[in-house]
Amino acid sequence: MTQLQETQSVLAPGVWEIDPVHTNVEFVARHLLSKVRGRFSGFTGNLTIAEDPAQSSVEVSIDAGSIETGTADRDAHLRSPDFLDVGRFPSLSFRSTAVRPGDEPGHYLVDGELTIRDVTRPVTLEAEYLGWSDDPWGGQRAGFSATTEIERADFGAAWNLVVETGGLVVGKTVRIELEVEAVRKTG
Repeated sequence: MTQLQETQSVLAPGVWEIDPVHTNVEFVARHLLSKVRGRFSGFTGNLTIAEDPAQSSVEVSIDAGSIETGTADRDAHLRSPDFLDVGRFPSLSFRSTAVRPGDEPGHYLVDGELTIRDVTRPVTLEAEYLGWSDDPWGGQRAGFSATTEIERADFGAAWNLVVETGGLVVGKTVRIELEVEAVRKTG
């Protein structure tokens, strides 16, 4: 088939490689009264899809130095020891430990271990399988969306300033938003 398959269609078992050109690894954090968006441009990963979706797994590695928010000074600060400390901890990683069905068809809870600054904590991604399609190059592609929220301090990135009115410069939580397109590996 060349048209987008129905989201309830079964995804073929096997290894699906994350396509970095068509995938977004983004985050949102509060700054004073507004929200700042950023992204990581360097990452690799695979989804191993099993016959039984509960036996599937995900592994991702992210280049910490590839963080981008659109402001060079802020990006440099995020790479510093106050936040990611990329000189000592050049990568972030996620490895799933379980995949559970969500509340709706095509929705899953992906439990896993997120490592930032060599601190590993459990997180759960709320994921949605968006379907699959043949691509123009003879391959197959699948789409997924996922979100989670983490506490920065849990990973040793607790830097902050208190403003005169008592608020914080940087919010305590970070929302992670993923839009993933993966290509089925053959051979």
